[in-house]
Amino acid sequence: MIEKLAGIIAGPRTRWVTLAAWIIIAALLSVFLPAVGEKEQSNAPNLEADSPSVVADQLIKEKFPSSSGIPALVVWHRESGLTEEDYVLIQKTTQTIVEAPLKEQGDVVPLHQMPLPALKDFASDDGTTLVQPISFGEQTETEVLKENMDAIQVVIEQASGKKPFDVATNDAAELSVRISGPAGISVDATSLFKGADVSLLIATVLIVLVLLLLIYRSPILAIIPLVGVGFAYAVTSPLLGWMAGEGWITVDAQAISIMTVLLFGAGTDYCLFFISHFRQELTRESDKMKALRRSFKDASGAIAMSGFTVVLSLLALLAAKYGAYDRFAVPFSLSILIMGIASLTLVPALLAIIGRASFFPFIPRTEFMEQSRAARKGKPYLKPNPQKKLGSKIGSIVIAKPWTVVISSVLVLGILASFSSQIKYTYDLLSSFPEDMPSREGFEVISRTFTPGDLAPITVVVQTEGAAQDLDTSLAGVPLVDHVQEPKQSTDDPNLMSYSVILNINPYSQEAMDTIPKLHAAAEASLTGAGLTDVEQKVWVGGQTATQYDSKVLTDRDNRVIIPLVIGLIMVLLLAYLRSVTAMLYLIGTVLLSYAAALGLGWIILHEFMGVEAIQGAIPLYSFVFLIALGEDYNIFMISSIWNKRKTMPLKQAIKEGVSETGGVITSAGLILAATFAVLASLPIQVLVQFGLITAIGVLMDTFIVRPFLVPAITTLLGKHAFWPSKVELVKDSKQNVKA
Repeated sequence: MIEKLAGIIAGPRTRWVTLAAWIIIAALLSVFLPAVGEKEQSNAPNLEADSPSVVADQLIKEKFPSSSGIPALVVWHRESGLTEEDYVLIQKTTQTIVEAPLKEQGDVVPLHQMPLPALKDFASDDGTTLVQPISFGEQTETEVLKENMDAIQVVIEQASGKKPFDVATNDAAELSVRISGPAGISVDATSLFKGADVSLLIATVLIVLVLLLLIYRSPILAIIPLVGVGFAYAVTSPLLGWMAGEGWITVDAQAISIMTVLLFGAGTDYCLFFISHFRQELTRESDKMKALRRSFKDASGAIAMSGFTVVLSLLALLAAKYGAYDRFAVPFSLSILIMGIASLTLVPALLAIIGRASFFPFIPRTEFMEQSRAARKGKPYLKPNPQKKLGSKIGSIVIAKPWTVVISSVLVLGILASFSSQIKYTYDLLSSFPEDMPSREGFEVISRTFTPGDLAPITVVVQTEGAAQDLDTSLAGVPLVDHVQEPKQSTDDPNLMSYSVILNINPYSQEAMDTIPKLHAAAEASLTGAGLTDVEQKVWVGGQTATQYDSKVLTDRDNRVIIPLVIGLIMVLLLAYLRSVTAMLYLIGTVLLSYAAALGLGWIILHEFMGVEAIQGAIPLYSFVFLIALGEDYNIFMISSIWNKRKTMPLKQAIKEGVSETGGVITSAGLILAATFAVLASLPIQVLVQFGLITAIGVLMDTFIVRPFLVPAITTLLGKHAFWPSKVELVKDSKQNVKA
């Protein structure tokens, strides 16, 4: 049945039909549907509509419209102290912006109408810095914000006749200007991802191409997987763009970037899994079409199972409540699904068309073909001296000393995994950006010269119901609060009060986030002391810090839900494929151990050698989903070979040959996959650097420890119990069959 399917897909005539079908489908989708990049949303919400901070911000927007909006903070700074010329420039700029408002512009403090002494009161105590807030509408698109930031820069440069945005913030002689605050940070973050897309794609293609050339030394073979990935992307992109346009899914720049890496890395792996089988069959079979059908029969099951495992694992992200996780599910799973289809249709068709020439100049031939070739050239045929391959040597070690292999592997991985308990996590948005990013530089200036919390105040809204209370004092008494500004009263409800709380630390830090429940509790306690009941429904806390706190709460919830869900799904798939509870358990266990070890080693490198104080809180779940799914890919591919071989040979011999047979292709695939994820570490965005590094480490551990050593050694120790509860009659070992 499977060989017939291969004939339908890549037969002597149908191979061209398959290729034409892919070309037509890709062309039509590209013409009639939008590319995914065209439907990218840079400001998609991560929190649910009923999240406390979302509810609070909506209330603030409705009841305190002057307090809502997205503020941009223009940071005017001169290290030696602002001059009168600088203050005149500030007033001139303000007047221009007031008289010719920017798109979606809200309130602007009328600095241009103030006398110079009053204006100087807005400066820091040391007189070096003035922060000018400019508010924009709550729903302003990031593209509009960027246009506004550019417009502000043009106004300032034209008014000053200089380029203060290019002046270093520590320059004592010149005035420097930066735009920070939520608006500036949002614009800079979007620019980072947009600038990274093209460079990431180019770097990924180049590194895959170079590695394929180095490993296989065949220019044609290096191109075939890239063609398969290219067509898969050409189909995936418009489908995702169409789905996003219909409102079924939401895509952002980060998801597109990681999807590109995943498609090239995992997609190349699937192509290599098939190509390796085809190469082996060509050394046994002179008819390339027969060799192709046999390789399809041997490889299709493992490839389909591997791809299905990854697809289901990534779809599990749909159970996430945090938007950034949920947005990953469909793009990632759809890209892998289409890539799996391409590796079992397009790639076989290409190989059927090109044939043995795919491996030029090292063309695989049968022994008879080599003899005939030598005879035509008038040269004697020299039978190649079979050298013991590295994979065969590893297989021999595994079956000869399984206890040594298991103990040493578990010891190494276990020690590294122990360091994962020392990891510190952060949800600090700014820490993921480069230090020279303008909005971060502006924040650093504010932190040095003002109270850091001025960058993003926390807003506490309270329904007092007219009861006497001392909320100012209660809120100011919470640790890390610098001061509380004068309360504002809602015009709709005189009993609804808004308090702006300024922290004395970075409002994006973990410590700042920890103050959110404390502020909530302090406000409730004050209302309770005033004799009110049901006070929980009378306090709302909004602002950037509250948003990050809710993000952490949702992330923790998603970790508790998705991690067990992914493990459960993979367990079911492995059980259905292998029909062995024992194998399912140790295959899952080994990948979980390597995942923990990857986190531990990643933390050592990031913390000890790169000076990272804490990694982004989203990293563990991101890395988990990819490493568990992709790690099982390699286990499935190797264990499938062992399972097939044990039907005709002793188990130890099957393990030895299975390790040898799959060693080369899995090592090649692992190196390519790890390299593609490592490309993320070259980007200026710390969350992608950390994710790329940890995932690459995990892939390498699966490739060089778990797959060649740990899993086959455990299988050797378990013997027939590895197949439980299936009852398998094993071929008896003999000295002729197994040589360690």
